[in-house]
Amino acid sequence: MSEIVLVVAIADNGVIGKDGGIPWHISEDLKRFKALTLNHTIVMGRKTWDSLPRKPLPGRVNVVVTRQRDWRAEGAITASSLGQATAGTSGTVMVIGGAEIYERALPLASRIELTEVHKNFDGDARFELDRSGWRETAREDHVTPDGLRYSYVTLTR
Repeated sequence: MSEIVLVVAIADNGVIGKDGGIPWHISEDLKRFKALTLNHTIVMGRKTWDSLPRKPLPGRVNVVVTRQRDWRAEGAITASSLGQATAGTSGTVMVIGGAEIYERALPLASRIELTEVHKNFDGDARFELDRSGWRETAREDHVTPDGLRYSYVTLTR
């Protein structure tokens, strides 16, 4: 059985996305995301795939969960469910969004690599993370050059 890890950035008000993108830009967080996910299997929903600036994400096995039976994309493995997406994988599976995939993966996850963005943002994709049952094992506070505060938090159970 693979370890399932959620990799997610959440604004103070639960927003994770807007109009198919991320409503903030934190270049250090993008570098951290790459470092965390490189050489792992990443699982995402189709809308998250569509939002990627570069497809597939290099150095990772890209698995896209979609209800569209005939959906295909070069460089992506298609799965009809989260269970199918994680079946037969070894090592760590990184779930990278969006909201629906996070909700489904949360009960299966043993770790969350969370970026808390300490500001409210306008958005149309939300993920309300219930931290009960999770233990914070690491926290690093940071500020972008333009003053946006954020924290890297590792949660385990």
